[in-house]
Amino acid sequence: MTEVVIAGIGQTAVGEHWDISIRELALRSIELAQADAGGLQPQAVYVANMLSTPLSQQAHLGALIADFAGLNGVEAATIEAAGASGGAALRVGYLAVASGQVGVALVVGVEKFTDQVGSTVDAALSTSGDSDFEAVQGLTPTAQAALLMRRYLHEFAVPRQAFGGFPLVAHANGASNPRAMFQKAISLDLYARAGMVSDPLNMFDVAPLADGSAALLLTRPELLPPGFPHALVRLAGSSLVTDTLALHDRPDPLTFHAARLSVERACRAAGIQPAQLDLFELFDAYSIYTALSLEAAGLAQRGQGWQLAQDGQLNLNGALPVATFGGLKARGNPGGATGVYQAVEAVLQLRHQAGANQVPGARWAMVQALGGPASSVATHILERRD
Repeated sequence: MTEVVIAGIGQTAVGEHWDISIRELALRSIELAQADAGGLQPQAVYVANMLSTPLSQQAHLGALIADFAGLNGVEAATIEAAGASGGAALRVGYLAVASGQVGVALVVGVEKFTDQVGSTVDAALSTSGDSDFEAVQGLTPTAQAALLMRRYLHEFAVPRQAFGGFPLVAHANGASNPRAMFQKAISLDLYARAGMVSDPLNMFDVAPLADGSAALLLTRPELLPPGFPHALVRLAGSSLVTDTLALHDRPDPLTFHAARLSVERACRAAGIQPAQLDLFELFDAYSIYTALSLEAAGLAQRGQGWQLAQDGQLNLNGALPVATFGGLKARGNPGGATGVYQAVEAVLQLRHQAGANQVPGARWAMVQALGGPASSVATHILERRD
């Protein structure tokens, strides 16, 4: 397999983009990524999206966005894996370039939640679960996460406020991210007083749904333009793993089995252990997901993931910084585009271009996107090459 590097990155602010269409939103990040890569032109376009059909009444995004970006005649397709769509599209782009079939691949994630409001959005989100056995009963992803958190609190006798450390870290980091939806730190007292969304999940345990687009240009080192101005960041490991779609089919719902396997496979490909990572852009759509992801990665013992935030280990200057630009919780959750945002943010860290959010001396980063409660898990290891 050929070495694959990330040559260009681009991202829009995450928020409510009422005034532009899904194709226009995607184009903004594509143009930024191409400019960042010195004008590289892709031969393939992989579009990560989760819900454009029910929310924007638009399918066939591969052709739509390639056409709108002036890339007619290229290979193009939409990649969907619920919340892991961005990570899955990155996996497809990586394999296309690594195999030698594609010289330059564009991976673009785009999502527009604000094209619809209210129950329409809830119904669309529920399609990521098991329609016959979960969605038909009215189970939403948020209610499902609440059930997991309730079980975690019971099984491990964890105090309810223990989960407050995760959103505190995310919002502290989001405060200095100009593209974040929420740019204000919060206190533990504010967390404790927040209203319930789905008991025991309160407002700060649930990432806000938002519009956004992010893009990456992948290529081989020898195809980089002369005088490439950035530190090289390579994709050192890549993995996509699935588990049962329905929670009731798992022997232990508090074990993210696919996340564990995905981390193991990506780290094995990169030749490192999770303990060597300098940062982890994890999928903090819900506070309970953060704890379970840390435990699945082997970074905390079962039932102990929440303690890493309590001990300060997840801060920017801690042992393993997470959500370094605010994560889903403060940056916002742009659905299928999330995995691409995570990779863009990791590249900024490894290039040492993260400004006030910089993790000192960052060399290794792991990004992980989850579809549902880790029913699909895409994990990538990125390395700075000096």
